[in-house]
Amino acid sequence: MSDRYILRKDHLLPLLRRFAKEYRVIAPTPTPHGDTLFTPLATVEEGSVDLAHQAQNSAKSFLFPQVEVLFSYTAADCRFTPRNTSRPTIFFGLRSCDLSAILYMDVIFHTAGDPFYRKKRQDAILISLGCNEPFPNCFCTASRTGPFLEFGYDLQFTDLGDRFLVEVGRVRGAELVARWGSFFAKASRDDVNAQYQCFLESRGRFRLNVPMEQTMRMLADGADVEDVYAELSGRCQDCGGCAYICPTCTCFSIVDQQLDAGGGERLRTWDACTFAGFTRMAGGHDPVDHQRHAIKKRFQHKLLHDVRKHKRPSCVGCGRCVGMCFGGVDIVRFITMVAAKEKK
Repeated sequence: MSDRYILRKDHLLPLLRRFAKEYRVIAPTPTPHGDTLFTPLATVEEGSVDLAHQAQNSAKSFLFPQVEVLFSYTAADCRFTPRNTSRPTIFFGLRSCDLSAILYMDVIFHTAGDPFYRKKRQDAILISLGCNEPFPNCFCTASRTGPFLEFGYDLQFTDLGDRFLVEVGRVRGAELVARWGSFFAKASRDDVNAQYQCFLESRGRFRLNVPMEQTMRMLADGADVEDVYAELSGRCQDCGGCAYICPTCTCFSIVDQQLDAGGGERLRTWDACTFAGFTRMAGGHDPVDHQRHAIKKRFQHKLLHDVRKHKRPSCVGCGRCVGMCFGGVDIVRFITMVAAKEKK
């Protein structure tokens, strides 16, 4: 689809109010502490949506919750009852990298046939916002996931100053525009040209030059980077913050939690391959030397194994781990260190 429309900025909040009457609306929201987080909108009013700052979290937790009840069970008859509380949801203000991360999770969970993720995804409408001004730690141009998208979105917004250019990408987006057509006007040729100018200018504003393609090629060719793994593993604090904040990390554990003598719940909880206990076996043996390889699995997963299996890296260049890691073990540092070895 290539339909393009104009939405005046003073019509945005009234439109979101209409959405909120029929959908749960997830959007980047300012908090009282000065942060911006993706949260469900309790009310839609001036200042309730923050499109100027990067959300510190991603939309991952709404499709793949940090703690999710999969089943409840009763001990008497060993009966498991699936639990699924999905509801129709509009994700508004997703940056291109975050929407690309959802497309990556689609590959992972749909391939596995996960019914819990699938139901949430079927109930989701994705509205992205192109990045006119990349954030300081962003490098989506290196991962080819931004700053604007060509597919995957239901609607894509571009900020043109006093108005948004709205591109329709999928049927659900077209249905939203048709349903609330009074908010939209057809885009002119000047509007389309202005959007293209935003795209060109945005690509020139990235501050990080991250040689991701070079590093992926070196890993695929079997380059010896053991010293890089060892140095960064020695600095890793095993906190798991990088995995929890990453929009594409999907490792999890499953545990049964007894609630009373009659039964309990089966829970799925986030896990991280950087945790010391992630690869520990039942007898206590751990095949991974965490002094040298604490982060090897993480970086190889994103830049080697996923490229081989899915033809794409599972790093979308959002840069959140750069700001999160107080040990300086983020993926940008790893990529830079590996690429530097080839220059030497």
